[in-house]
Amino acid sequence: MRILLVEDEQHAAQMLAKGLRDQTYAVDVAADGEAALYQAGMNDYDLIILDVMLPLKDGFTVCRELRAAASAVPVLMLTARDAVQDRITGLDTGADDYLVKPFDFHELLARVRALLRRGPVLQPVQLKVADLTLETRSRLVRRGGKPIDLTAKEYALLEYLIRRADEVVTRADIAEHVWDETFDPFSNLIEVYIQRLRRKVDEGYARKLIRTLRGEGYRLTAGEEDELA
Repeated sequence: MRILLVEDEQHAAQMLAKGLRDQTYAVDVAADGEAALYQAGMNDYDLIILDVMLPLKDGFTVCRELRAAASAVPVLMLTARDAVQDRITGLDTGADDYLVKPFDFHELLARVRALLRRGPVLQPVQLKVADLTLETRSRLVRRGGKPIDLTAKEYALLEYLIRRADEVVTRADIAEHVWDETFDPFSNLIEVYIQRLRRKVDEGYARKLIRTLRGEGYRLTAGEEDELA
């Protein structure tokens, strides 16, 4: 899942970005309102964490312009302003949730998970395809009841695939949602991680869940075999 973090205070931005990346999220950072709108227009984000007090354009204006442009990306607004009217203003401009500074990082993570579950369609806490299960809170993955040990990036890729179960996802889709803006589109990193997941998820099982469709992309499914590569 790819997040845009909009925070002008450099130390806070670095700490939040590191914490989110440690939790398997891909994170881009914008330091002002205009940069936030530019990046949101250029990239497909799953969530925006938006500070209110920003240079050039404040968070209320950013959120209002996002919604005016028909963007439905979930927005979690952060602010040191805890007046009721400020919270009302934030929600009225289109924010989906509002968190007052200082906050506990674990509460932030819980709100992030809740907004990502909501998305365009409400997602369950446990995601399941055939005998493969993924717990989004604990990040535990099992196949046939046996735990699978994944790195942070392997987990992020598998979570994206399982959220898009039975759909064909392209390399561009994966790059947009699993990696951040530093990803090199000419690298073979996605193929490398797909092969790692295959070894951990499918090896030793008669039913292969991760499929490659030549010239199209990848599909995680329990359906009929359709691998072409």
